[in-house]
Amino acid sequence: MGDLILVRHGETEWSLSGRHTGSTDIPLTENGREQAKRLAPLVASHHIAAAFVSPMQRARETARLAGVQGARVDADLCEWDYGGYEGVTTVEIHRTRPDWFLFDDGVAPGPPEHPGESPEQVGARAERMLAKVDAALAEAEGSVVLISHGHFLRVLTARRLGLRASDGALFQLATGTVSRLSTEHRRHVVAGWNVRPPS
Repeated sequence: MGDLILVRHGETEWSLSGRHTGSTDIPLTENGREQAKRLAPLVASHHIAAAFVSPMQRARETARLAGVQGARVDADLCEWDYGGYEGVTTVEIHRTRPDWFLFDDGVAPGPPEHPGESPEQVGARAERMLAKVDAALAEAEGSVVLISHGHFLRVLTARRLGLRASDGALFQLATGTVSRLSTEHRRHVVAGWNVRPPS
């Protein structure tokens, strides 16, 4: 079975300032575009059988600049729905909820179109995505690439490893990075994490 290659999109103005960016469709910064371009050799070093990308422009632009061809857009790769915390920083949330932690507590309710997700709901979405990954890995030789978002990919990693969705907290993930999930003795393992290309 091939590997699962995880690409977190490049920097945006909101990722730079720490604002929770779920449904807000903002572009990459100039630095974010450079981060994405520098990922191309890392991505090209793998034989890619299939690729999937979040519908958000920051992910789609990262895929294009990193040289990922023919990626299928899949809404299951969207970032955590932050509900009432969309656009808000953790520092701001802690002013009224000093012990708040996303991976344990989820988010405040938002508007009907973006009500927010619990860690368990994000985990269920990650499991749906992993089922699609496994189907693609079974169809062709090679690896599968996912171009998505930080918190979602952390939850997906936890679920791939048989951990709780909330254990995604254990996997810090920077913008413009590539990570690799593989297998060892038929068990899922982390084979590379948060890798940036040489400057």
